[in-house]
Amino acid sequence: MTREIAVDDDGQIRLQKLLAQSGVASRRRCEELMLAGEVEVDGEVVTRLGTKVDPRTAVIKVSGKRLPPISDHVYLVLNKPRGVVSTMSDPQGRPTLTDLVADRAERLFHVGRLDTDTSGLLLLTNDGEFAHRMAHPSFEVEKTYVAEVAGRLDKATLADLLAGVTLDDGPVQVRRARILATAADKSIVELVIHEGRNRIVRRLLDQVGHPVRQLSRTRFGPIELGTLRSGTLRELSDDELGTLLELVGL
Repeated sequence: MTREIAVDDDGQIRLQKLLAQSGVASRRRCEELMLAGEVEVDGEVVTRLGTKVDPRTAVIKVSGKRLPPISDHVYLVLNKPRGVVSTMSDPQGRPTLTDLVADRAERLFHVGRLDTDTSGLLLLTNDGEFAHRMAHPSFEVEKTYVAEVAGRLDKATLADLLAGVTLDDGPVQVRRARILATAADKSIVELVIHEGRNRIVRRLLDQVGHPVRQLSRTRFGPIELGTLRSGTLRELSDDELGTLLELVGL
């Protein structure tokens, strides 16, 4: 995440100055945090005022929270509308992510994907390693979906989902599930999974007899869609980015 940080000729900066310029607190308060042992650099507590660090490479934590490094990378949250293809181009001429980020100068790519008929939270970045780790199943980053399904989904079906469902390409583990609302002919259910297989949520719910009518991803790891309007973007906050970097070991 790019921030205007004034470094010395050697490319380094005093730690308390970096913390203050990054918006952690005032310079004086940052010095107090250092003296109190609340600041770590590369895994070591730093209490010596005036310690210099490289803001692009140092792994800094303040009271246990990761401070993202200074970089030219961007990290964006998009509320993808239904009907938009999760690619940057499409030979069939359908609307793509490029149409939603046309005013961005960076070459962006998406973290994972949402199928065309699914709306909701999608991360975009120009940081290839971050994108790879966030999407890789070994890091088990949780994704939360809200689905409107056909039929009245009951507690027994919910228990079946939580017990695990086997699809034609293998079993699916549902971390958490809850029924948000029911009516005579439909239900609203929230599912938390960590997998990213193609159309996994739709296939999962179809398997237990409740085909999906509408589907949206509302959360990716700790990042929430919130009130972000359909088709719009926002940057990750420093706290959000720091949490994600820690989550995937960057």
